[in-house]
Amino acid sequence: MTTMTRRRILGAGLGVSAALALGGCGGGTDTGTLRVGALGKVPALQRDPHANLSNESDFLIASLVYDPLTVPGADPTVQPRLASRWSADPEQRRWTFTLAEGARFHDGSPVTADDVVWSLRRLREVGGESKMPVARPGDIVADGPGRVVVTAAAPNTQIPLLVRLMTFTVKQGTADFANAVGSGPFRLESYRQGNARLVRNDAWHGPKPRLEAIEVTMFDSVDALSNAVVGGQIDLASNVGAIAGRTAGGRGDLQVVRRPDDTAVAIAMRTSDGPFADPRVRAALRLATDRDALVAQSFSGYGRVANDILGTGDPQYAADIPQRRRDLERARALLAQARFDTAASYQLVTKEEAPGEAESAKVFATQMREAGVNIEVVVQESGTFYDRTWLHAPLYTVNWGTNDSVLFYASKLMASGSNRNETAFADPEFDAVTATALGSANPADYARACRTVQQIQHERGGYLVWGMADGIDIASSRVRDLPTLGGFGRVQLERVWLA
Repeated sequence: MTTMTRRRILGAGLGVSAALALGGCGGGTDTGTLRVGALGKVPALQRDPHANLSNESDFLIASLVYDPLTVPGADPTVQPRLASRWSADPEQRRWTFTLAEGARFHDGSPVTADDVVWSLRRLREVGGESKMPVARPGDIVADGPGRVVVTAAAPNTQIPLLVRLMTFTVKQGTADFANAVGSGPFRLESYRQGNARLVRNDAWHGPKPRLEAIEVTMFDSVDALSNAVVGGQIDLASNVGAIAGRTAGGRGDLQVVRRPDDTAVAIAMRTSDGPFADPRVRAALRLATDRDALVAQSFSGYGRVANDILGTGDPQYAADIPQRRRDLERARALLAQARFDTAASYQLVTKEEAPGEAESAKVFATQMREAGVNIEVVVQESGTFYDRTWLHAPLYTVNWGTNDSVLFYASKLMASGSNRNETAFADPEFDAVTATALGSANPADYARACRTVQQIQHERGGYLVWGMADGIDIASSRVRDLPTLGGFGRVQLERVWLA
């Protein structure tokens, strides 16, 4: 897992042309069609790239067809895509993104600053501030034909990181996304019910992909996805889980890619009201959790325990905060102090989305019984989950595979004004120190504020983050240059090729 520091963000804007040039070396040879499997459900199909893309298949297609301003990287953690460079004013509020030269939509028309402005404003309207971190759409303007200015409501050193793989650009005025006219490395040739064939965009402004085409096939379960890649029906399947990885590990015609620190699997506890609003109750559930057992049973050991803080790969991650361990006696005492009703039953809603997620809910429920808390696990179809449970229920499982920073999560999921505040967390001190961290130009001030953000999250936040799962991908042995980044970096297939 990698993240982006302020210094790295600033540095990233200086050498991007060279990076693109280097990235183009060795490309240009047709190596065939890559068959990729991805998870998805028909009821959750979504063609609008600015909407919530809960299907992995939809997100994969969007990330290959449309160009966002920036994408994840290894070092630095923000890499250029449609934006070739970026810089901020001294106050770190007014960010200027310079568009890549020669960028064109798949219909041949040039990508203009007006197209980008229209797309970013629409993203702000559809997805809210958590997806496009400005106070209002009018804070995004063109600055000549090839530059776009994004002005944050307050100093924000993290803007290039916060917009990675979100700022998909479409043509100004687009109302129908069925034809998917983007400017990305692949263009849509056909689409049916989540399955798509994408062909190489020879006019792409970036390094020429070596694949002739990518065929995306949607599967509705991890088991079906795993069976398809093991059976040779597809060439690549991401996040198939440890069991499938072990099965494929002994096969000479398959390769297993293990991406550490890929997905945070956690439990969201509603903090504003309901049975878990008392911080003592939340602390009790954390103390009643046997994290080692959860990792062993739910991840088959392919992962590690976490400490109730999101953003474990961030250089600013506070590893000095003591790892929370199981303490049943203390948990029971806190529940008694809070007068928690141990005679009642509480639903934990989950879904079969990330490998091990639904299984972990059942293990967690068993562990809670030892502390006197009765948990009933309810497994929902993912579409129903996001329509009815997400952001509303008192207790539900979440997974985040974004490979992002402490401040990414703090600003997008825990700030009181966020429209994706999964735990309804509203803490004035947390909001203030998050704002301080986002705007800190001084490295010492930045580090100090990031540390406080995590301390608050650890002490009284709404997340029970018990484990980080490794990403387990299975591919044909013919597939080369597979992504190795954790989180969303797994969808960056434009440099993959077939031997």
